[in-house]
Amino acid sequence: MLSIREIFKFGYGPSSSHTIGPVRAADMFAKRNPDIHKFRVTLYGSLALTGKGHHTDIALQKSFLPNDVEIVWQPDIALPLHPNGLLFEALAGEPEKVIDTWEVYSIGGGDLRDKNGILNNNEIYSLDNMSDILHWCKREGKTLWEFVEDNEGPEIWDFLHDVWSTMKDTIKRGIDNEGVLPGPIKLARRASTQYTKAMNSHGTIKNVGLLFAFALAVSEENASGGRIVTAPTCGSSGVLPGVLFYLNREEQLSEGKILRGLATAGLIGNLTKKNASISGAEVGCQGEIGTACAMASAAMAQILGGSPNQIEYAAEMGMEHNLGLTCDPVLGYVQIPCIERNAIAANKAYSCAVYALSSDGGHKISFDKAVKTMAETGRDIQVAYRETGIGGLAKNWEPFG
Repeated sequence: MLSIREIFKFGYGPSSSHTIGPVRAADMFAKRNPDIHKFRVTLYGSLALTGKGHHTDIALQKSFLPNDVEIVWQPDIALPLHPNGLLFEALAGEPEKVIDTWEVYSIGGGDLRDKNGILNNNEIYSLDNMSDILHWCKREGKTLWEFVEDNEGPEIWDFLHDVWSTMKDTIKRGIDNEGVLPGPIKLARRASTQYTKAMNSHGTIKNVGLLFAFALAVSEENASGGRIVTAPTCGSSGVLPGVLFYLNREEQLSEGKILRGLATAGLIGNLTKKNASISGAEVGCQGEIGTACAMASAAMAQILGGSPNQIEYAAEMGMEHNLGLTCDPVLGYVQIPCIERNAIAANKAYSCAVYALSSDGGHKISFDKAVKTMAETGRDIQVAYRETGIGGLAKNWEPFG
């Protein structure tokens, strides 16, 4: 598996596969052609179907500045290796000729692959399934975050410190910001109001309300193009920081505990990405929110003293109870149902962790099997429900109330 640095990427919303990935590819192609001043980018499949709502064209145009770029949309054509395909062309001469091309795919979480395989494919982990890692933990007397440290090296903690700092900053901005999110849906931000109402409430309503507010804060910042950390994607970036920020506030945790929770969460995201997918265009929202929920569940179980088996159980439930979740963004924007879905998944992750911590860690379905099932389910989901914006809520939505 790759480093968990590939799970936690710093970037700007609203979509890791539709903005961060294509921008990374554009930067690489431009550097490959430093003397070219005009480019053409053709977007295929899911990228073309929901690219306008996800601001793919805007992100690419900014990336190529001050050079010219033409964006071509091909929603009815799917390239062979992934639904999110791009073709970059460098143009020069009079008459204009194509002097360089690159077919590349944005495969989720900001990652890229081409015909030669995944870019930056630096495998550093000795094991790549949870069952083997649990055996390692038992043999070594260690837990999951120590497995991460053993494979990543001690420098991973400086990186995770930056991840946590950015997550906190995003939540604080999201709680402070108000108004309407960009785009034709005219969706009002709710994190600030949710936070105020929660603080004026008591008991369960206060606790759940705060958890909602923190997850909403990140998701709304993402939807407005703010700076976030993928966890594991932009569209699911509110779940993990929402849970961690809530725990930090309520339990007065040390930063060390939070960072160990982040390491464990990164491992869960890594395992899912390696053995299934975190791309909504490939497996539906179960690959994004399902993975985020599993990551947050595991992180919370780790922070609150869970054993490796309890942590694994929490992650398994977080994944299992999101199986079949479709990706059907209204008008192609990462707003409905994405923003609310982050808040609900944060609450679900909290519940999964509590459930696992109250058990002895024994259960019947392993995390590895849940991940395998998610991948199989994703392949069975019709294309209309995999980030194409042509089915589900995206098809049936109309203004209400």
